Amino acid sequence: MSHEREPLRVRGRFNAMWMTAALIAGGAAFLLAGLSSARSTFTNLAAGYQLWPGNYSQVWPWFRWIVGDTTEAGFQKDALAGVLMLMGAAIAHWGAGRGKRWAGFALSGGIGLFPWMAGSAFLGLLVSNAAWGWTIAVSGMWQPTFVPFVSLPSALVLVYGRGWAVALTGAVLGAGLTTPIALLLVNFVCRPTGLPNVVGTTTGMGVSALIAFPLCRSLPWLPRSAVSATREAGPDCPERGSAVPVHQGPFWVARRTLADFTEAQFYGNEWAGVGLIAGTLLSYGLNPGLPAYGSGLVPQLLTAQVLTAVLGVALWRRQWAERGWYPTFVPVVSIAPAVVLTYGGTVPAVLAGAVLGALVGPPLSIFIARGLPAGFHPFIGNVMSMAAGTALIVPLLGAVPGFRSP
Repeated sequence: MSHEREPLRVRGRFNAMWMTAALIAGGAAFLLAGLSSARSTFTNLAAGYQLWPGNYSQVWPWFRWIVGDTTEAGFQKDALAGVLMLMGAAIAHWGAGRGKRWAGFALSGGIGLFPWMAGSAFLGLLVSNAAWGWTIAVSGMWQPTFVPFVSLPSALVLVYGRGWAVALTGAVLGAGLTTPIALLLVNFVCRPTGLPNVVGTTTGMGVSALIAFPLCRSLPWLPRSAVSATREAGPDCPERGSAVPVHQGPFWVARRTLADFTEAQFYGNEWAGVGLIAGTLLSYGLNPGLPAYGSGLVPQLLTAQVLTAVLGVALWRRQWAERGWYPTFVPVVSIAPAVVLTYGGTVPAVLAGAVLGALVGPPLSIFIARGLPAGFHPFIGNVMSMAAGTALIVPLLGAVPGFRSP
């Protein structure tokens, strides 16, 4: 009798997960649609999105640009969202250090490296903006100064461990290698061909990492014994370094959806995700033209991102259960928002970007990561799948009736 009941329990959990996913997606779409319709009633209490002109003497605009870069990976590009995201991550780190269950998913692989990782990433961001901000002045256009914040600095800390030598090396390589490669790809490949800029930025992250990791093996000041590169953002790794099976209940689905919003920053924590989303919505309330490059598409962007996150989590639930971690965040910060921005936030764009992203992005990431040599952090698979998935899906949708760039 007990053997007959077990499939019923499994089926019940499966149905509950999909029901939760549907409720999250539907609720988010309803709320964000209302937000979009109420846009005209908001009072513009803050200036809209302004491109920092690359003038280093404009200290406050430059500071806002740098803090906004912390959310650039998710297409929010908003300083308030960045501040609240970092606060959420800090609160989660504080709670985790005291054994609080409410701290949520472990930050930075759960191996206690969050302060070093965050410090290296932010230092790399500062150096990147100081060294390459002039490209904005020369071109008069947005430039990918943000890329070190979500790439090499954090990955090197997670591979080589704590210490100033590691943190400074990651920051310098991020600003000196990742940023210029991303600049070349964005300005000389993406813009001439019409590909979304995210293709250039993520390819730049991946290519620079392929160069940096072999280089780091010959640097005498880095530790010889590296932390396992599969502890974070990688295939075949237990969830945040823990072999305890994950209970995939409705609450877990909601938490995981929120956490996926900050996996690109190597946080993967629901408190950081709440801060990011709350800050974006607050900025949108102050002025709809403030976040997301002043596109006014915040409701559509967030709808697509929530939908692709919850679809991915529900769709790849078995991979989550078997591996403990799966890159369902990949389309949240690439395919889904890129489709929305390219095709103007229409309903077909939101749905197609979310669904195709959830189907293609995560397994493509695992496929690429499996082919990496030993000692390469598997985040390379994540960013290269973002580039490949976006480069494939966005142009193909342009040939489908109903999709047309605004």
